Amino acid sequence: MSLLPLEGPPGPLPATAPAPLPIRAPAPAPAGSRRSLTRLTRRLLTVLPLAFIGIWAVLDWRALYDGTARLTSADPGWLLVGLLYTCLGWISASVVRQGALPERLPPGPLVASQFAAGAANHVLPASLGAHAVTLRFLQGQGIPLARATASLALYALVRPIAKTLVLIGFLIALPGLLRLGDLVPDRRMLFLPLVAAGLGLGGTLLLLTLVRPLRRPAVTFVRTALTDARRLHTMPSRILALWGGAAAAPLLQASVIHAVGASLGVTLSWAQVAFAYLAASSAVGSVPAPGGIGPVDAAMVFTLAVYGVPVSVGTATLIGYRVLTVWLPLLPGVLCMSALVHRKVL
Repeated sequence: MSLLPLEGPPGPLPATAPAPLPIRAPAPAPAGSRRSLTRLTRRLLTVLPLAFIGIWAVLDWRALYDGTARLTSADPGWLLVGLLYTCLGWISASVVRQGALPERLPPGPLVASQFAAGAANHVLPASLGAHAVTLRFLQGQGIPLARATASLALYALVRPIAKTLVLIGFLIALPGLLRLGDLVPDRRMLFLPLVAAGLGLGGTLLLLTLVRPLRRPAVTFVRTALTDARRLHTMPSRILALWGGAAAAPLLQASVIHAVGASLGVTLSWAQVAFAYLAASSAVGSVPAPGGIGPVDAAMVFTLAVYGVPVSVGTATLIGYRVLTVWLPLLPGVLCMSALVHRKVL
């Protein structure tokens, strides 16, 4: 038997690799805290419009007081007629909104959203408040963001075109009834809309050139807008709603002014008041003011004065018009907006 030594004692076993430390995933936020944050945000959105209206009422209390005081001596029958035309204006806006979309929207919530949008429109300039409320409503109805934004752009484009066509119709149909010489603005004033449009287009092109991430959304928006506009104009019901509602909107607003003026003893005909409103709003409509308050009122007082209405009576008429179309429906409109936010319609 061999007595050769066996191999040396085995060396130490290789050290085992340390087990990887468990990676702790961040603890998810409790469902209750997320729910509380959502509820708090919704409550703030509900109360915020009321705060804006309160601040505006404090800043513009004199106009509210003067308008209410002057309307106490007005004919209540004509004021009710003006209020009726104001309500028809919200229906007209709803019809135009429906005409700018191929999808069918529920009529009741649509009218309620436009009533709320009217209140928001008088807080922010250039109809930003109304567009923001309508955008939230359309998204709540399942309309994609690109299509909803395209419908807002179509709405904003059709309304001034329809107003211009109505104004041209007045010029053709009633040339002898209207005092065109005194209402034509100075040539320098005619350049203001062109300059505003040029600055807006140039600023948009410059922004798209400098900010590259905006190009793709802009191209998507333009493609969607052109596709939807072409599709809508193959649907007779949408054509009638879009263009008919847009043409009726300024005529309804002019009817409110005529009713308030008649309640204060103004003897102008409806056609004269309507043309005066169309001319005034077209001349200064590009000035960004909340709900057109300020520039349109001043231009409207001037056009009424051209027809022989005293400045004091014309001012009272416009104050009454603003009370009927702005102040009277403002609080109900804000409450309607808060209710729609609470019910997750907006």
